[in-house]
Amino acid sequence: MSFSTCGTKLEDKGDYIVFKNEIHSIERSDEVIIRRNMVKIDFFCEFSKTISVSNFYSLHQADYIFTESSFGSFGYSFEIFRDSNFTNRVEPNAYPVQVKLMEMIYLGIRAMSELPNVTLFVESCKGTPDNNPDNPIYYDLIKNGCVKDETLKVHPSNQTLYNFEIQSFKFNGYYDQVYITCSVILCEPGNPFSRCAQGCLNEPSRRRRRGLSMETTGHYITQGPLQLVGSAGPSVAKEDKRINVAPKSDMPPEVKYPPVVPETRSNGEYWRFTEIFASNITTVVFASGFILSLVLLAVVVRHFSRRRRAEDLDFLIEDKFEK
Repeated sequence: MSFSTCGTKLEDKGDYIVFKNEIHSIERSDEVIIRRNMVKIDFFCEFSKTISVSNFYSLHQADYIFTESSFGSFGYSFEIFRDSNFTNRVEPNAYPVQVKLMEMIYLGIRAMSELPNVTLFVESCKGTPDNNPDNPIYYDLIKNGCVKDETLKVHPSNQTLYNFEIQSFKFNGYYDQVYITCSVILCEPGNPFSRCAQGCLNEPSRRRRRGLSMETTGHYITQGPLQLVGSAGPSVAKEDKRINVAPKSDMPPEVKYPPVVPETRSNGEYWRFTEIFASNITTVVFASGFILSLVLLAVVVRHFSRRRRAEDLDFLIEDKFEK
């Protein structure tokens, strides 16, 4: 049904479009007189012409600096690299970093300390759909010092570096990015009782108390986001596959949660589609409400009209009997 049928008028009021109409009671052509006032009901529906759609990115994280009484000042840098040489990092202005499914991602953690010969230990790493390390939606890459993801490979490096690579993944559901968060510790060198010396613990209860050795508390460091832009195919797992760092694009993400989102071509196209789709849905919903109100009002008028006719008929019958 068109919005202009039944005498509906349309008015443009800046940010809103207004549809107006009237409902009148029916006058029977065969009636000579009437005893009730005519019914006239004015009504209108108002629809917003604009819809707001927004998004944001938490971009490249700078170095992390901490201070502890027994260790002084120390810090960590967490970078994404272009290849397995771990020398050419992705520039901060290239974030979010575009990657394809099954493409290898190269990450490196470097420890910096005022104390000489400290040892870096990565106790855990996990992927999350945002930069909140406590997000209940996550995927373990390293846990209790043990590698949990079958595609993760640690590259040999010195005691203050931890370079590793993983195959890209995405989260199930309406998520379009992946952050990598790691818990890191610094230990004094050569101490066999330190957490660094313990390495992988399949039974966390075996951990000794931190007071027995000189080491820092665990600190979370995060890097990302990674944007998934499609599938790179089986051949991407080769060595030295370079990461594509072209500007932003949208792609849902996969691990253990909600429905899967279809892939999109670009961030701009995605949001234009979302805005048009949301706007069309809003128009259909309000239009349906408008048409439903017309139908309901017509039913009400018809009901009262039939009731009036019945009352008039009763009146005529009673009048005949009185005569």
